[in-house]
Amino acid sequence: MIEQSGAPSMHATTIILVRKGGKTVIAGDGQVSLGQTIIKGNARKVRRLGKGQVIVGFAGATADAFTLCERLEAKLEQYSGQLLRACVELAKDWRTDRYLRRLEAMMLVADKNTALVLTGTGDVLEPELASGGVVMGIGSGGNYALAAGRALIEGDLDAETIARRSLQIAADICVYTNSNIVVESVDSP
Repeated sequence: MIEQSGAPSMHATTIILVRKGGKTVIAGDGQVSLGQTIIKGNARKVRRLGKGQVIVGFAGATADAFTLCERLEAKLEQYSGQLLRACVELAKDWRTDRYLRRLEAMMLVADKNTALVLTGTGDVLEPELASGGVVMGIGSGGNYALAAGRALIEGDLDAETIARRSLQIAADICVYTNSNIVVESVDSP
């Protein structure tokens, strides 16, 4: 894809969140693409924040996502690890701050009680509860992973297996997604 300026644009990745059976998993692929070129195949786009109690996966421009992760970490410290409050405050800043408004990324975040998607338009969205659990997906292959996850959630598979299979399906369809998968998890009620 070429932006109007003529420079190649950075393509996102695929991130999926699955909550099932007392476990919340965020998984992401490792591909970073610029235009039609794969720049890196083993980027780590899923990380732990908040003294290891929060997991986050990001899609979009990598430097922008790192900036947002640092800001979220600061908000978690400011609000004593309250993930929802920290995310709402980050979303307010992201939407209103002139510098942050230009950041191009999306994030899935979770702790033992909460799972959210954050966007640059100020959205802090909780997932829709499916009968078997929760599935959310973002990034260029996010809809493929989301569809696969929704199909798998009602079966006997655990959260991590669903996340891995969903990402593999997305990697088989989306050219901006690979099968170098990183997974982080937290126990949930």
